[in-house]
Amino acid sequence: MSNRIGEKFQITTFGSSHGKAVGAVVDGCPANLELDTSDIQSELDKRRPGTSAVTTSRSEDDMVQILSGVFNGKTDGTPIAAVVFNKNQHSKDYSPFEHTPRPSHGDFAWMSKYGNYDYRGGGRGSGRVTIGHVIGGAIAKKLLKTQGIEVVSHVVQIGDIISDEKDLNIIKSNIDKNPIRCGDLDAASKMEELILLKKSEGDSVGGVVETVVTGVPAGIGEPVFERIDGDLARILMNIGAVKGVEIGLGFGVADKCASQINDEYYIDGENVKTLSNHSGGIIGGMSNSMPIVSRIAVKPTPSISKPQCSVNLEKMCDEKIEIKGRHDPCICPRVTVVAESSTAIVIADHMIRSGFIHPSNLKI
Repeated sequence: MSNRIGEKFQITTFGSSHGKAVGAVVDGCPANLELDTSDIQSELDKRRPGTSAVTTSRSEDDMVQILSGVFNGKTDGTPIAAVVFNKNQHSKDYSPFEHTPRPSHGDFAWMSKYGNYDYRGGGRGSGRVTIGHVIGGAIAKKLLKTQGIEVVSHVVQIGDIISDEKDLNIIKSNIDKNPIRCGDLDAASKMEELILLKKSEGDSVGGVVETVVTGVPAGIGEPVFERIDGDLARILMNIGAVKGVEIGLGFGVADKCASQINDEYYIDGENVKTLSNHSGGIIGGMSNSMPIVSRIAVKPTPSISKPQCSVNLEKMCDEKIEIKGRHDPCICPRVTVVAESSTAIVIADHMIRSGFIHPSNLKI
């Protein structure tokens, strides 16, 4: 089982939904980066459950502990290990699913591959393991900040409701003002109504999360394999609920002519920029100094209270199930910080690999 991603800046995650703890080990962070628990905690608070009516009612404070890799308030170049202990599991809610896989979860594939499967809350396949992503992403974001690079994720669509806000500064000022983490406050209100409606019906709804990275210099990434867009697509698709990834205009290029979407160049002082950014800041697998833009399609939470068809693998018969417990009616708001963290991990890794960040010591 692969639990690690990255080449120079590596994240290894561990733990499961109903186990003792979840966390991450970060290898390759240069020494002398100022870091304490508050840097990680502020990011974890964005994905913490039980914070609003549009999230699961599972109540976890998700308090992080840094176990190693920091000395006198700075990273020391050794592996950074951080852990969050689980405290509010309701494992009995999952006893009906020991032999009965839940529709559109990973249960059946896990049972088929491993046999010995922790079915409580999805085990290692639970969205709760993304705490490890966020720990690694918090460190990556702090590292990128030293280079003037910022990563922002926000919800742009829930169901058929789409955000109209395009100004990144307005988006950044608005995403903390609503539980949806949407930059368009009018759309956010309608999105919240839709989510609560689906929740009352025992259903769930999906959406789209966009991530924008600013301040990235031209030339990170590789032209064939290890392309920056390829690595972003890989890590974003590794978020459990994601079923699609777009870079820039994405699937919107399919019905266009080159004359409509080519990003033409111009000189801005001493910088080269493009008149448009349909390529999402990536050309030929490498950054071109324009904002890097990605979008992910997030499926509706498959844990719903409506009756569903499944099978009993022990008795080998059809079976009807109803899923009880505490689940998100829409996971897009909490996925924003996971997308943000995942993107930051890839950008930090490529900044080190491309020589923009020293691999051992930030002061060099």
